[in-house]
Amino acid sequence: MHEVALAIYWHQHQPYYPDDVGLENPMPWVRLHGTKDYWGMAMLLAEIPEMHATINLVPSLLVQLLAYTESGHQDTHLRVSRLPADGLTEEDFNYLLDNFFMCHPDQMIRPNPRYYELYKKRGFTVDSAERARKRFSKRDIIDLQCWSNLVWFHPLAFERDPELAEFRKKGRHWTESEKQWLLDKQMELLQEVVPLHRELQQRGQVELTTTPFFHPILPLLLDKRLARRAMPEVNLPQYLDGYPEDVAEHVRRAVNYHEKLFGRKPRGMWPSEGSVCQGIIPPIADAGIQWIATDEEILSCSTDGWISRDSHGYHRNPEMLYRPWRVEEAGRQLQIIFRDHAMSDQIGFHYQRYAPEQAVDDFIGKVEAIGRATWSNAGHRPTLLPIILDGENCWEYYPNNGIDFLRQLYQRIVRHPKIRPMPIGDYLEQYPAVDKLGHLFPGSWIQHNFGIWIGHPECNRAWELLHQARRFLGEQAKSKKHAPEQLRQSWDELYIAEGSDWFWWFGDSHSCAQDGLFDRLFRKHLQNVYLRLGEEPPPELAKPIKQFGRVHVYSQPTSLLNVKVDGRKTYFEWINAGHFQCRTGRGTMAMAREGLIESVYFGFGLDRFCLRLDARGGSVRERLAQAEAIRVVFLQPRAIELLIKNLGEKRPSIQLLKNRSVSSETNLEVVSDLILELAIPLRTLGVSVNEPVHFFVELSYPDRPIERVPVESFIETTVPPPEYELIMWQA
Repeated sequence: MHEVALAIYWHQHQPYYPDDVGLENPMPWVRLHGTKDYWGMAMLLAEIPEMHATINLVPSLLVQLLAYTESGHQDTHLRVSRLPADGLTEEDFNYLLDNFFMCHPDQMIRPNPRYYELYKKRGFTVDSAERARKRFSKRDIIDLQCWSNLVWFHPLAFERDPELAEFRKKGRHWTESEKQWLLDKQMELLQEVVPLHRELQQRGQVELTTTPFFHPILPLLLDKRLARRAMPEVNLPQYLDGYPEDVAEHVRRAVNYHEKLFGRKPRGMWPSEGSVCQGIIPPIADAGIQWIATDEEILSCSTDGWISRDSHGYHRNPEMLYRPWRVEEAGRQLQIIFRDHAMSDQIGFHYQRYAPEQAVDDFIGKVEAIGRATWSNAGHRPTLLPIILDGENCWEYYPNNGIDFLRQLYQRIVRHPKIRPMPIGDYLEQYPAVDKLGHLFPGSWIQHNFGIWIGHPECNRAWELLHQARRFLGEQAKSKKHAPEQLRQSWDELYIAEGSDWFWWFGDSHSCAQDGLFDRLFRKHLQNVYLRLGEEPPPELAKPIKQFGRVHVYSQPTSLLNVKVDGRKTYFEWINAGHFQCRTGRGTMAMAREGLIESVYFGFGLDRFCLRLDARGGSVRERLAQAEAIRVVFLQPRAIELLIKNLGEKRPSIQLLKNRSVSSETNLEVVSDLILELAIPLRTLGVSVNEPVHFFVELSYPDRPIERVPVESFIETTVPPPEYELIMWQA
């Protein structure tokens, strides 16, 4: 095989959460990811000095991190954690019960018996926080305050600190003083994050790069019309004017802030969400940046598909992907590299389900295959293999926060005779790009377009409100009525609102429990543009943007499901499923009494569609024994039904009907016990990624009308791609 220069690039990012006018920070993610991923990922590299990598640190993350350690700032979660258990108001108590389990249950709650005990006591599917409060003692509260912070410490912290390991080993019945000790320990680790990265840079092991300051989508700031290149039919906002001066400001500020913290200017930049176009080349080059990175699909579109993958996922002309390129505009130039999409996604989405040694074997085997595929055409330069992904979001889905996988991976890499881990800038200094792209296709690292951030009515409304605030600010700046510091603060609020993350959660592409909070924060930053100048914000900024989207009476799946079809009510299996809560229908034609089906859960595993039915007032097996059959009727794909009979038995009979005729398919699973669970392979349904699935459920009886769920329509969902989990959690 040809020598492979393995360029692992970890992107560390959080949007700017604090409201500096209202003096509120409602989100804890900078702090929690700080003690787990930002500290731990760097410490793991420090443990293996021969392992070289690149780390991207977004300025909006660093500013917040230093606000904790240098200015004593806190977030709502930290404030409630610090409170004595007998000093909680009702509001604080409700917040604690609703927000102190916000982590992946399988890997972060269930392995810790006391935390899992509290999780079950909370009863998310049973009670509101108000009703659950009576079940929690003072001792429970302290333990929950501790565990909700303790699980966000990186495993290396327990290896390095015996006191911390002993604290975790105790597991329960901590005191108030012990809790305060833990939270102080958290701050100690946060204080190490920036110096640790600086040290790794100084010894040449890690290259540090930056991103435009508040993580905006630069091409959309330049010209929203660029969205039409990949999406010709997209509906765009009313105001399409670009803000090139804002692009330059985000880039300039990022470079200057990075130099201030780390003592040198960054050579490289990860444009927010890998979003690129020709027009961003001059402002980035003018700031002193030498190279940028994005996704391989941008290279494919920029070469009209000449460099792309075939239907089996194999590269056409692989040697042209695994090398740097030059891009030029208005007399400036940058080098650009393109991430291997599939290899990056293996780490982001798939290896969490492998045993660590199997995952590492698979990864190394794929690297070796790329080395063999580029042997004849790479010439004197090593094959450049960029692996680029978020450095924090996927690890909570791995056992032990992924440390077993990463440790073995790094050790195998540094021992391999033909794999050389390299910071990207070091490779480009030794082997600069010789190939030039004629035109850089405008798009992002997600489906080579900007569809996440523009085009949906909610996204477009956000862009219009942003434009109005910016126009107001420009007029105020020209009037010279305000002090320079007032204007600077007002511009800061506008730049924060230009960040990509607010738009990420608008529209129907993504959803999370904090949708409303992201909406409120975006509008609050725009309100602050006016408040900083002593002006009253427009009334429309008080109205939620989420109201402009399509309203469903059910939720959509938020992650892939790992369901064992056994009829048991295993909550964590279905926590990320779509959920339909059955209610009486509207109008005079609605059923006069409640049906026996209480709720429907639905979602997708890697290769199958999963459905769960809960009965009202008891187990499915007992309550539905009187029914003749359950029919699951699919409108998309058309003319497919599942017919389930013998509902009083644990293993009912199930048939697949296509065009009303019984199919010979036998690979269907159904069990009826406390709940009814069924699974059907996607290939049996005849659907694949991004295709719609529309269905309803009917329960028939010998002596009463058919019960249909939903009563008046059907449930719509879409087969997700394999990278669904990372897409939903990137932020």
